[in-house]
Amino acid sequence: MATAVTGASDPSPIVQTRPASTADETRPLPHVVLLASPGMGHLIPLAELARRLAVDHGFAATIVTLTNLSDTAADAAVLSSMPASVSTAVLPAVALDDLPPGVGFGTLMFELLRRSLPHLRALMCSAVGLGPTAALVCDFFGTAALPLAADLGVPGYVFFPNSFTLVSVMRRLAELHDGAAPGEYRDLPDTLRLPGCVPLRHAELPDGFRERTDPVYAYLVEEARRYGRADGFLVNSFEELESAVAEAFDRDAADGAFPPVYPVGPFVRSSSSNEEADELDCLGWLDRQPAGSVVYVSFGSGGALTVEQTFELATGLETSGHRFLWVVRMPSHDGNNNALGADGGDRSQDDPLAWLPEGFLERTKSMGLAVAGWAPQVRVLAHPATAGFMSHCGWNSTLESLASGVPMITWPLYAEQKMNAAILTELTGVALRPAVRREDGFVAGEEVAAAVRELMEGEKGRAVRQQARRLQEAAARVRSPEGPSRLALEKVAGKWKAGLGNGD
Repeated sequence: MATAVTGASDPSPIVQTRPASTADETRPLPHVVLLASPGMGHLIPLAELARRLAVDHGFAATIVTLTNLSDTAADAAVLSSMPASVSTAVLPAVALDDLPPGVGFGTLMFELLRRSLPHLRALMCSAVGLGPTAALVCDFFGTAALPLAADLGVPGYVFFPNSFTLVSVMRRLAELHDGAAPGEYRDLPDTLRLPGCVPLRHAELPDGFRERTDPVYAYLVEEARRYGRADGFLVNSFEELESAVAEAFDRDAADGAFPPVYPVGPFVRSSSSNEEADELDCLGWLDRQPAGSVVYVSFGSGGALTVEQTFELATGLETSGHRFLWVVRMPSHDGNNNALGADGGDRSQDDPLAWLPEGFLERTKSMGLAVAGWAPQVRVLAHPATAGFMSHCGWNSTLESLASGVPMITWPLYAEQKMNAAILTELTGVALRPAVRREDGFVAGEEVAAAVRELMEGEKGRAVRQQARRLQEAAARVRSPEGPSRLALEKVAGKWKAGLGNGD
């Protein structure tokens, strides 16, 4: 099937459609539009939600992506295996060059979504051949689309690819400013205490939440204030992982104090059957390792360590004496741990392995494997040889690890990852935190080695391994045909169908 491409000069959305009708072609399927923010961390779980709606609940779906700030090739790879009743649409590029020079990625994201709303409206009003629109689902950066849903007379839902805890933080942000004068903003407390949540220290709050002077802060406040307009929230988590937080939202929904919040996760992407030869070599290396012997090290598609930190991590892995599989990415030269906003030097043709300590690859060839750029993470985590995951604590990676029963060593870098690390270490007990002696989060080589040894050999490591196995079993239960997450999404699907008059 051909993939359409569009540019800023094209005023109309370009839609790539697939059939959206029942097997007997008697009537169109009810249709859901899902709006994704740029980035794999947003698109992958939203795609899994669309898959679940199509396969389990009889919907047609259109996944809407944006031209600006997106890697169209990567997006297409994620969306290539969608069921036949899932369509994809790419909205045209919008002008962002009027924004101040050096504006942050968060500001670009919010402005992009806001400025794309006319194109989204045009798409939804011209969905020829698709069934009646049952709902519009945006992710948590895209609540500017909720008034559009109301204007078109369809339910508007917010999909959180993150935790219940982040929903709670966003809600508290809105409450803090409800009585404020227009344009007035206040800092969140130094220690944020929320019902059922782990207390969050100031440094553990997500990026953009820590200071009201941050340009993104005002956008976050406006996003959060729109939450009351949502008909409901779909959260990529499950009750056993954040049970007290989920219970608090259940009470508030019953009292009408907040829209209903449905735990529909964990959404874990299917492993791809299209791995390249070097990726299969990575799995072949794991096949040759003893069961439960390897620590997998990866910091996600957007994570970047400094040159100094890369050196210390290599030293620590070598010193630990344990087997490792390390996905090495190009280091940051400006101290920015988010590769999406890093210094931007064009080193795309450089070899990240060249930044490892001299002789490291030769010295560790009998115990470790360093691969450049990427590994088939779902398959790596599910492999019998994998015993632990040194992770940036992105929520997708967290759920993939828990679905395989793999405990973690937390190494958060940006966004909400420090908050996720607090959840994993202090609330759920499935992760260890390496000692950090510097304010910038730098981890010395000896602390890397100590964390690996504790995970693999120590009593604390034994405890987190046992808890990870328990949560693996819980994740499997909630995703089963009669599991709570499956039933929660079924309840939402029933509401959408009933709103169209075909609830049966």
